[in-house]
Amino acid sequence: MIQFLIKTFIKNHEKTEDRAVRTAYGNLACIVSVVCNLLLAGGKIAVGVLTGSVAVTADGMNNLSDASSNIVSLLGFKLGARPADSEHPYGHARYEYLAGLAVSVMILVIGVELLKESFAKVLHPTAVDFNWVMVAVLAASILVKLWMARLNHKIGTDIESETLLATAADARNDVITTAAVLAATVLTKLSGFTRLDGLMGLGVAAFILYSGAALVRDTINPLLGAAPDPELVEHIEKKAMSYPGVLGVHDLMIHDYGPGSRLVSFHLEMDSKDDVMHSHDVIDRIERDLLVQDGLIATIHFDPVVTGDPHADELKAFLQQEIRKLEPLANIHDLRIVPGPTHTNVIFDCAVPAEYMTDKQHRGVRLVSALRNSVQEKWPDHFCVIKLEPDYAPIHHE
Repeated sequence: MIQFLIKTFIKNHEKTEDRAVRTAYGNLACIVSVVCNLLLAGGKIAVGVLTGSVAVTADGMNNLSDASSNIVSLLGFKLGARPADSEHPYGHARYEYLAGLAVSVMILVIGVELLKESFAKVLHPTAVDFNWVMVAVLAASILVKLWMARLNHKIGTDIESETLLATAADARNDVITTAAVLAATVLTKLSGFTRLDGLMGLGVAAFILYSGAALVRDTINPLLGAAPDPELVEHIEKKAMSYPGVLGVHDLMIHDYGPGSRLVSFHLEMDSKDDVMHSHDVIDRIERDLLVQDGLIATIHFDPVVTGDPHADELKAFLQQEIRKLEPLANIHDLRIVPGPTHTNVIFDCAVPAEYMTDKQHRGVRLVSALRNSVQEKWPDHFCVIKLEPDYAPIHHE
């Protein structure tokens, strides 16, 4: 019945880029997950207490932590859907990231408590009362978690929600955890080795701690300003290059203010001989299409490029060849030549991975020096003026 309602809901709300629809999807998935996890937690904890199984109790506590996580995620969707205001002009979508961080910390706390309890059970083992009700509860939990994983992955993919995709991954992990607990329960009955229950509890606790640490890392990254997805960078560059008159894209920056709220800025190279009004119209079209088709708020800077100069073209080809040999992760742009009576200045920017700017190996400085020397070896009267800058959206440039 729930599956039918979800399919009907998704079918009738196809515009998932709409924030209200996206929030409705997220709320639905979270509410279903809360109900399922509470039912599973209640059943497992009750069976674990009655039978004295710390592993089953630990698995139930894991489900309880999942329910708490779903509630926090639900709150994150609700707060993240609030519209922009004068104090937060970029919206409140980062609440989803904060909700994910809170969930991660809760998982770590529960993992520590379960680790302590399981360790005590290993040191002082007690008999576990085996019964088929325990087996039935654990088997049912595996089936429910498989369904939840599929549900959250489906909705998470539709609305591009990292929160729900993480919930789906957590549900898949729970299948493995519960299967391990079920195996330990049966093996304890068959072998009579009572410490096996505590050892499995340690394994479950360790798994919870590992998952929590990974979630902390994943939720902190966007808050700290992690590098954008290379596929998104490549998509933006290819899209911009597909418009007539565009010669190059560089200085791409992507600011993530939460799911569905990303700002993009970059420089667009176009022929300096083109009509400026035509170039401006192309830029307006790119900005509008990025907003309508990709949900990206773009600001584009126009860079006029001199074309048809044989020496400039030769210099650019030479530098691109040298940069590929010296450092494939770097790229050059904004090349211009300023001739003088005694020497010629070759001015351009060199973008490198951010860590090259400050690392102890001085890779950025050494790259600039190598480029300067290469040019002077070929053209002794040419002097390079190179601006070294970080590449905020690193991708392999051809």
